[in-house]
Amino acid sequence: MRPGIDGGIQVSPDDTHQPLLGGRAGPPHVPQEGPARPGDTGAASRVDGKLMNLLAVLEGRPDGSESWGGCWRLGKGRRCSLAFGLVIMTLVMASYILSGARQELLLASPFRYRAFPGSPGPPDGESPSDAQELHPQPPAGNLSSAKDAPGLRSVIDSIAARIEFTARQLPGTDDLRRQEPHMFAVIPRKFLPSSRSPCWYEEFTGRNTSDPYLTNSYALYSKRFRATFDALRKAFWGHLAHAAGRHYRLRCLPRFYIVGQPKCGTTDLYDRLRLHPEVKFSAIKEPHWWTRKRFGIVRLRDGLRDRYPVEDYLDLFDLAAHQIHRGLQAGAAGDPGRRSRIVIGEASASTMWDNNAWTFFYDNSTDGEPPFLTQDFIHAFQPDARLIVMLRDPVERLYSDYLYFASSNKSAEDFHEKVTEALQLFESCLLDYSLRACVYNNSLNNAMPVRLQVGLYAVYLLDWLAVFHREQLLVLRLEDHASDVKSTMRRVFQFLSLGPLSEKQEALMTRSPASNARRPEDRSLGPMWPLTQRLLRDFYGPFNARLAQVLADEAFAWRKT
Repeated sequence: MRPGIDGGIQVSPDDTHQPLLGGRAGPPHVPQEGPARPGDTGAASRVDGKLMNLLAVLEGRPDGSESWGGCWRLGKGRRCSLAFGLVIMTLVMASYILSGARQELLLASPFRYRAFPGSPGPPDGESPSDAQELHPQPPAGNLSSAKDAPGLRSVIDSIAARIEFTARQLPGTDDLRRQEPHMFAVIPRKFLPSSRSPCWYEEFTGRNTSDPYLTNSYALYSKRFRATFDALRKAFWGHLAHAAGRHYRLRCLPRFYIVGQPKCGTTDLYDRLRLHPEVKFSAIKEPHWWTRKRFGIVRLRDGLRDRYPVEDYLDLFDLAAHQIHRGLQAGAAGDPGRRSRIVIGEASASTMWDNNAWTFFYDNSTDGEPPFLTQDFIHAFQPDARLIVMLRDPVERLYSDYLYFASSNKSAEDFHEKVTEALQLFESCLLDYSLRACVYNNSLNNAMPVRLQVGLYAVYLLDWLAVFHREQLLVLRLEDHASDVKSTMRRVFQFLSLGPLSEKQEALMTRSPASNARRPEDRSLGPMWPLTQRLLRDFYGPFNARLAQVLADEAFAWRKT
């Protein structure tokens, strides 16, 4: 065995991660706005007219000779009136805060609400275009009542009329290299042919007393991962290869990815699949490296941190790499029976759809569409990767997503109002931009109160199929998985070329209870409103039909769920 020859790379000091302002390696870039207008960067605060009138009535108007003590020289009746007025004002302001009223603070948005028929017009002195530019209007009327159904129907019809699935222009390898030079410097173009996963040997130049994970961003920024890295440290030193007085470590990328979608059963699939003795996942279930961490995103609303370099991501596969290394050593020693059959997997449910960071890092946008997507980079390094997608009825997915992520005031009525707002925002974007530009638009996705875009499976799948071959994607339905776990898991085993399980192993895998099921407190809230369900079925209908057409399977139209 000749470590470091079969695709190995010796990393130079210049390749080490150097955090820069803005979180990217190379020259700092000014964050770009997507379709947003340049002027819409501030926050415009407004106070409701009624509250302003009440404040005007209660406002004291003493002349310059009055002091605060003069207030108490008022008659008893006037003092009581003033106190009563202050109490009323406090109650009104508290009700606004607790109800989450959006009229007190409106963040500027590039997307316009389209008023329902019969909605009040713009304020006096403003034209309709001025009102849209200066004050994005909230949905008019009581969105929880059935009387708004005709207006919502027109919104959905408007969206359906603008749906157009177009092919995207794919970037070349040189374009990708210019965007991520460090990644291309670390990951080789060829991998060890004797490994089922994409692996290579890399020289390790650290001293025996050094901590190989000292600067790993996953360990630094999250306390819950510290135990994981303690285990990695203990195992590290016993799995180095040695040649010509140098030390080498085996580096690996995943052979397969569970790429999505969230709230579609990916956790359950992950928990069952990792019971197979040939499958080893990353040390952290969802690293979210391709979509978030490599851009320095933990939570987008919290801004950008230092970017997580690719080395930090590769560290997460070290335990699996240790087992593969032992198998390679056994094979080199003439014992092919002990050669490792380990297959490495990764299960970040954001991989398929989340490209929100592109506006901050990538130039040369075409009409608001991202010039680079996650799959472009994965394919550049792993053109033979296997991809697993788990989907469910997007209507039910959205409600499950809402129940899981909403923190307070959850109800069927609140969900309906949020769906209504999201539909109007999505329609407003489509009035000016392409379907792809709206689906990948960070400003729009942050503005929508529910993640409506995650259920547009056809858009994402077509963009993945533009890069990978159809046979490299296994697309499953949660509904089928829930009704016949054994059949689903056997399809996955066959797709990944895994060995058969014993009856005992298969029974353990298939009889385990479902993972990440709906919480009891969320189940008690009951189903969504029938009106909300009809609206969402109509909205997702054209996208589901296209998905069923691409996959040649009418079950993905979810006409009967």
